[in-house]
Amino acid sequence: MSAEAAKQARLLLLKEYRGVLSTHSKAMPGFPFGSVVPYCLDAHGHPLILISRIAQHTHNLKADGRCSLLVGERGAEDVQAAGRLTLLATAAPLEPADIDSAAQLYYRYFPESRDYHRAHDFDFWRLEPVRWRYIGGFGAIHWLDQVALANPFAGEAETGMVEHMNADHGAAIAHYVELAGLPTEPSAELAGIDSEGFHLRIGQSLHWLPFGQACNNPGAVRQALVELARAPRWPE
Repeated sequence: MSAEAAKQARLLLLKEYRGVLSTHSKAMPGFPFGSVVPYCLDAHGHPLILISRIAQHTHNLKADGRCSLLVGERGAEDVQAAGRLTLLATAAPLEPADIDSAAQLYYRYFPESRDYHRAHDFDFWRLEPVRWRYIGGFGAIHWLDQVALANPFAGEAETGMVEHMNADHGAAIAHYVELAGLPTEPSAELAGIDSEGFHLRIGQSLHWLPFGQACNNPGAVRQALVELARAPRWPE
């Protein structure tokens, strides 16, 4: 049961791309402070955020890095029956050596952030998981110690696959959009690939779509993408 709950929790983390970051208020000690942040997942499957140095949550994290990130199913009619995940974590700014690779990843998901990152003193922070609380609906409540899954393609392999698909296989991407019933305008682009699926970016929205089965090497990813490009429907 916990293994299945961990998988469902991870899929929720992949499918969503924004959550409520709660920090310890520096201005009002003892009170939690919630703010909305976009995120993507780094090579370890941990949330990566880009936050302003002058933001209240950044001041809070510099004083106390303990925080939580609440992620819920988007568009749920009954929020109490929908899935939601709370990550208890310790936040830390990235080391200088890690910033370039983090920026390359983050910009694929949120290209509009490229300008304000350069102009407005934003920094990358990583949320290091401590524990997870997943609720899959009424009565489906779990404390989990392990949810994140490392991305075997993170770095040059993922970048190369994403750039190749976007440059040379627009028709295949359009077919994925059609199969998944996603908006056809504006045109979709791949933003990221992991062992369990891939992210499409349509305008400023992100959509994670699963492979038919897990892919542990680039050859398996290629085969999965080719099969999807020819498929009449999305695989179970």
